Formats: sequence, structure tokens, C-alpha cells
Amino acid sequence: MICQFSLRLICGMSLMWSIMPRRRVTSGFFRVQMLVVLGLSILGALTVDQMSGRWSADEFLLSRSVGIECFAGLAVAAFLGSILWTLERRRAGTVCVFLIAVGSTVLLLLSVVGWKSFGEPRAVLLVLSELSTAAVLGSTVTGMLLGHWYLTAPTMSTAPLDRLNLFVGLSGIGRGVLSGVGLFLAWDQVTAGTVWLWLSLRWTAGVAGPLLAAVMVWRILKYRNTQSATGVLFVAVVLVFIAELSASLLRTQIAIPL
Repeated sequence: MICQFSLRLICGMSLMWSIMPRRRVTSGFFRVQMLVVLGLSILGALTVDQMSGRWSADEFLLSRSVGIECFAGLAVAAFLGSILWTLERRRAGTVCVFLIAVGSTVLLLLSVVGWKSFGEPRAVLLVLSELSTAAVLGSTVTGMLLGHWYLTAPTMSTAPLDRLNLFVGLSGIGRGVLSGVGLFLAWDQVTAGTVWLWLSLRWTAGVAGPLLAAVMVWRILKYRNTQSATGVLFVAVVLVFIAELSASLLRTQIAIPL
């Protein structure tokens, strides 16, 4: 669980870096972000045994050793990226951003779906579910950390935070659509009381939470109040974490992602 969560967070954060207006953000922010990914990559490598069933299954491409090597590669890219952003080498640092984004996305997809079953309907749902989860995690966490960065760079434009907040809302909508599809497919299995408990947390915290937070932050940023917006995004991060924990518990009872 920890390994997969770390991988989703790395993928989501790096995707947000790739599509946000980086020129309007000071280099120090990306240096800190790289260090965060460095820590998550090391955590993923240390906990890769939790995914031993996925790494070693015949229908999946990756082996345990390959998984560790991939996390090590992400850690190296993040470490180099932190140095480059510290030295204000923005173009070279951007290369590290895209290396992490591409590498983590491929690793995330291959951790749940192998080549043999990639075209199956269930595999497509798994792929889209992982990407939407990564997007929700990455947009909320990156947005919250960017909001904190305005304390050290108060004159920075709010356009990057506006863009990330837009991604929070869009990722929440995407997560809601995919959760709805999963709920429709697994409706016959949603009978036990405990399932409804985790499902309600999944929907209220993981779907409604980001959408409500995005609307609130959008209104707050009209007044350039980045501190209040950061507080709202911090609550959104907590809600999304709770939702993903609920989703993991649901996966132990229902094979279809909800």
C-alpha cells in the first residue's frame, strides 16, 4: 500500500510540474519538490516487497528487482534535479521533470497492468483509475506546497496556483466519473454495511472534497489571498488521503476500483 501510494504521488506531482507554468515559479520551489520526490522514491524502494505479488505475477511485466531499480532511477533523477534547480539551471532541471514524469507514469501503469492484458476492458479501467488517482493526489499536494511557497516569494504571480487549482477541479471530476463507472460495474457486490461506509468516505472525501476545495480556492484567489487558499488546499490534501485509504480498503473486498 505504501509503495503504490508513493508511486501515485510521484507520478501525480511530476505530471503537475510538467503542465504548470514553470516560468512564473521561482527555482527554489522545484528544488524542494525534487527533494520530496527523492524521499518518496527511497520509501517506494524500501517498501517494494509489499507489492511482491504484483511484481512477480506472470501477467505483469515487472520483477521485484526491476521495481527497485526503477525507484532508484527516479531517486537519481530527483537528486540531480534538485542540484540543477539550486544552480538555476532551469532548462536542465526541466529535463529531470519530464524524466520523472515519464518514468513514474510508465512504472505506475506497469505495476497494475501487464502487456498481456493491457487491451482488456478491466485493464483500461485500472489504468484510467490509477492516472486519475495520481492526478488528484498530485494536484492537491503540489497546489498546497505551492501555496506555502508564496510565503517565501510573496510577489510571485498567482497564475501557477490558479492553474493547479483548475487541475484539482478537473481531476476531481475525472475521479468521480471513473468511480461512478466502477460503482455501476460492481453494484451487485456493494451490499455489506462496511462497504457502504468506505464507499461514502471515498465519494465525500475523494470526489466532493476536491471539487468543493477548487471552487473555494478559485473564489479566494480573486482577492490574491494565497494563505487562505493554501489552508483550503491543505484540507483537500487530508480529505484525498482519507479517500485513497478508503479506496484501498475497498479494493480488498471488491476487485473493481471504486
